[in-house]
Amino acid sequence: MNEALIRSLTPSVLGVLVRRGADFAAAEDAVQEALVEAVRLWPTDRPRDPKGWLVTVAWRKFLDAARSDTARRRREELVDQEPEPGPAAEADDTLRLYFLCAHPSLTPSSAVALTLRAVGGLTTRQIARAYLVPEATMAQRISRAKRTVSGVRFDRAGDLSTVLRVLYLVFNEGYSGDVDLAAEAIRLTRQLAAAVDDPEVAGLLALMLLHHARRAGRTAPDGSLVPLAEQDRGTWDTGFIAEGVGILQAALARDRLGEFQAQAAVAALHADAPTAADTDWVQIVEWYDELVRLTDSPVVRLNRAVAVGEADGPRAGLAALAGLDGSLPRYTAVAAYLHERDGDLETAARLYVEAAHRASNLAERDHLTRQAARINAESNDRRPR
Repeated sequence: MNEALIRSLTPSVLGVLVRRGADFAAAEDAVQEALVEAVRLWPTDRPRDPKGWLVTVAWRKFLDAARSDTARRRREELVDQEPEPGPAAEADDTLRLYFLCAHPSLTPSSAVALTLRAVGGLTTRQIARAYLVPEATMAQRISRAKRTVSGVRFDRAGDLSTVLRVLYLVFNEGYSGDVDLAAEAIRLTRQLAAAVDDPEVAGLLALMLLHHARRAGRTAPDGSLVPLAEQDRGTWDTGFIAEGVGILQAALARDRLGEFQAQAAVAALHADAPTAADTDWVQIVEWYDELVRLTDSPVVRLNRAVAVGEADGPRAGLAALAGLDGSLPRYTAVAAYLHERDGDLETAARLYVEAAHRASNLAERDHLTRQAARINAESNDRRPR
């Protein structure tokens, strides 16, 4: 089975069913049943038109479910509307589906889970692994999300801010997860930027491009993480950087600052520095101050503490860190780094070990474990013999 083909066809097949009158939840169920049939039949009898085959089978599955419903007149109308089997019309409904999945009544985590399942083509197991929750828990979350958006039609405008947040969450999942969705998130954000005149949409696109530009330098050949300060900047994509900076400058010139523009400004300052030592940390702190004003996010304050530690010294960074909740993701790793910078290697090694136990993925856990081992080795070398 060509999983990439299946994943690419899923959004358009789902879009066809919804345009024909199926509500989202019923259409998504029907598409999933059609995919099960494809997995069973295609290895020995692949159709000439895979999309047309999926549309036909999914529509029949939907009609089978509709016929058991009590709304007889609506059922008969749907049956009468069934088209003849044949090549399916080309239409990219993916972005419209994002608006549907990003229904304002959903939490961001539920919205991105539903989007990854219905539009991204990930299995419930893959999504559960990304969120570090049991598969049954994720299945319940997705089911609740589907019930929430059941009956919502494409003629109802989605919430733009929620769509932007979901697109960024999907980008981040593709950036670090098992399935590469980063390029798809950029493609959809480009579409949105072309259709919507909003500087925050442009800011999100710039942020994605600037992060994506550094992707080749983020991991070593063995798959281990490479911290930003140690990355080979010669591997960064200068084309993406130039495009991202240009888009960001045009957005900032409109003087309607939002959080994605401010985040992109931080990313641009990192991308602009020829070496890690040349990074303008003072200006990065100023942008984090703007982000704190815009969002009052504890995660932003955590990142600001790192920047303060670089701009004003590790003790200033530790002071900025002191008022934050220690249970925040990456809090312990940041504390370990700042203690290391301050020369307290014993505390840093202990915190790196603690941070490794709290890491959300294997690559991060391995990186933090190596940091602890490195510091312990340095401490042993310094001890008198």
